[in-house]
Parts: sequence; structure tokens; C-alpha cells
Amino acid sequence: MMTNMSMSLSSIFFMMGVFTFVSNRKHLLSMLLSLEYMVLSLFLMLFIYLNLLNFEFFFSMMFLTFSVCEGALGLSVLVSMIRVHGNDYFQSFNVLLC
Repeated sequence: MMTNMSMSLSSIFFMMGVFTFVSNRKHLLSMLLSLEYMVLSLFLMLFIYLNLLNFEFFFSMMFLTFSVCEGALGLSVLVSMIRVHGNDYFQSFNVLLC
């Protein structure tokens, strides 16, 4: 009973992250924050699933490692975009100019 409720709660968290990602497309920082929120909700879902089936938590540590690498890559893109363009507006960034 409790695991079903926590799985549904984490899926609601993920859907809220998707809605935030779709609705806040103006700034790159808000997009990165909503992506990290979605990754954390997926980690919660994965942790609950592995705990429910009594599996090892090694895969969750790998997932956290990759999510930290993804966050560092996003922040480096944000810093380089601010240095080149002067702001983090996603519409001012044109891939063809780089």
C-alpha cells in the first residue's frame, strides 16, 4: 500500500517536472533546474522500485553518478553561454553561429 502511494507520488513529481520544463523555456537556468528535478524524481522512483524487489542499490549509485555528470555539463554550458552571449535567454542562442 505504501509503495504504491510513493510510486504514484514520485510519478506525479516527474509529471510536475515535465510541466515545468515545458512551460519555462525562456531561461536556460530554469530549464536545467527542472531537468534536475525530473532526475531526482526518477531517482526516487528507482530507489523505491529497487527497495520493493530487494535488489542491490549499486545501479542507483551509477544513476546518481551520471546525473551529477549531467548537471556539471549543463552548468558548464550555462557558464559558456553567459560568457559568449551575455545572458541565459534560450532564444538568443543560435547553434549555427557557434
